[in-house]
Amino acid sequence: MSARIQTGIFERDGDLLRATTAVREAGYRIVDAYTPFAVHGLDRAMGLRPSRLTWVCFWCGLFGLAFMTWFQYWSSASDWPINVGGKPWNSWPAFVPVAFEGTILLGGLGVVAALFVRCGLRPGRKAKMPAPRVTDDRFALVVECSREGRGADELPALLRSHGAIEVTEDLGETLA
Repeated sequence: MSARIQTGIFERDGDLLRATTAVREAGYRIVDAYTPFAVHGLDRAMGLRPSRLTWVCFWCGLFGLAFMTWFQYWSSASDWPINVGGKPWNSWPAFVPVAFEGTILLGGLGVVAALFVRCGLRPGRKAKMPAPRVTDDRFALVVECSREGRGADELPALLRSHGAIEVTEDLGETLA
């Protein structure tokens, strides 16, 4: 079964929100929505789950904390112990600033790396935009429907009834 991608272009964000809700209720799969600015409530209208990047940040930060604490203990008490004024080699309060900075550094770098991997961002990749003015003043809703399945011909009418000024059809591999 080959897929068709249809894109509805909108002038107002309210029209995009209403169309997104209607398309999702009609049972179509929403590929993506393109907007020139953040549209509040669009994630709920698309049915997106909460981001898991917070967990990536937590685990990377926890790894940074554990690694920096171990590294400081190993370097000051195990590998190169130096007696400085009779102070203990494994002074945990001295490890706090570096361990904190390691937590922040690895948490931040881990989130950025996970975001780039998840979004498929890499150097040299061409942007796939559904319409030329979508980053200026237009809104786009990209919807997938099957060629043999129901609704491939009904989708443009549904999008136009919710304010789409233009509906285009693309091949499935251009935007997905």
